[in-house]
Amino acid sequence: MSSSPAAVNLHIRRMTAADLKRVVEIDSLSFSLPWPKSSFEYELKNPVSRLRIAEFEDQATMLILAGMICFWVIENEGHIATFAIHPDYRHKGLGARLLTHSLLEASQEGVELVYLEVRRGNQAAIQMYHDFGFEITGIRAGYYSDNHEDALMMTLAKIDPQVLQTRLEKFV
Repeated sequence: MSSSPAAVNLHIRRMTAADLKRVVEIDSLSFSLPWPKSSFEYELKNPVSRLRIAEFEDQATMLILAGMICFWVIENEGHIATFAIHPDYRHKGLGARLLTHSLLEASQEGVELVYLEVRRGNQAAIQMYHDFGFEITGIRAGYYSDNHEDALMMTLAKIDPQVLQTRLEKFV
């Protein structure tokens, strides 16, 4: 790809039904067990779901949907259900920006504690979560049905909105 989101304006907004084709494509390119389209359709209607997408303008001012997150808010707890950046746009800070935005938004809704599961072998994701303060708090042995890989359960015990706001300002 010729466009680099590092040099352009990133927009984070709510996912809509019009985004589903691209979201399903990103999910399929990112995971060996992708969600079916019907799961995303369900989440669009689920009151606990916060679905966000990251998009940027390329040099021709076309909007490129490059990432997505499904974040559940249940009272004062959050759970990252799925989160992916298109392979062409990884390692450019998009995931960190989308996660920062989502955590900050969740904290504004009163979320204090955030959980997620991540494949044991996904070292890039594990490192990013560690950078945000997530700690490994458990293991779900054989969690993934495609290869029986373990899932690491990770927890962010306290969202710090000031740290997140400072992080967002660095991206501008």
